[in-house]
Amino acid sequence: MFIVKKNPKSLSAEVYRLLRTNLEYSSIDKSLKSIVVTSTEPGEGKSTVAGNLAIILGESGKKVILIDADLRKPSLHKKFKVSNGLGLTDYLIGKCKLTDILKKIDDNVLILPAGNKAPNPAEIIASKSMEELIETLSEKIDVDYIIIDTPPVKHVADAVALSGKCDGTIVVVKSGLTKAKDLTNVLGELEKVRANIIGTVLNGVQKNKKDYYNYYYGDD
Repeated sequence: MFIVKKNPKSLSAEVYRLLRTNLEYSSIDKSLKSIVVTSTEPGEGKSTVAGNLAIILGESGKKVILIDADLRKPSLHKKFKVSNGLGLTDYLIGKCKLTDILKKIDDNVLILPAGNKAPNPAEIIASKSMEELIETLSEKIDVDYIIIDTPPVKHVADAVALSGKCDGTIVVVKSGLTKAKDLTNVLGELEKVRANIIGTVLNGVQKNKKDYYNYYYGDD
């Protein structure tokens, strides 16, 4: 599932290294510690991108926390094969401590799974408790990056609300699936909350009958 582990010498893995390098250099003058990863539609690969990015950052010696904030359709616990019995939702309602739910998936990478299904995911993501969690992880815990997987922007507002509270946002699009009009609308919604859109990851492009990832980087 995670190409940077499965095939570290592939073109796809090399593109993630480029993404990592751009993030590290961009952090020199402006903090980019908390990063939202989202998309326009389901099925564009945002969770896979978030996971690969967390792994490649960890391999460079950076300490990373990967958060599954897609409370409607969480998938990171399945991809990394960790328990989702307790997670983000449970912590935010005071049911457990961070030390109870952070799970080690690599030498420098911890994952915070989504946790038990909540009836009000939008309210939870937009809550003061969520904002305080990001502040705690950013300021009080020895971590270099917080990568946050969020729902697609087109259908729910979770990612937009969270993007306004984080240092940067990456939008994942998929060749042959993402419509230009939808992407434009999504970027417009993110700009309304003054989200720092740091780049777009294009995946699913066919080259020699193999999928690969492309990365476009630009400041807005």
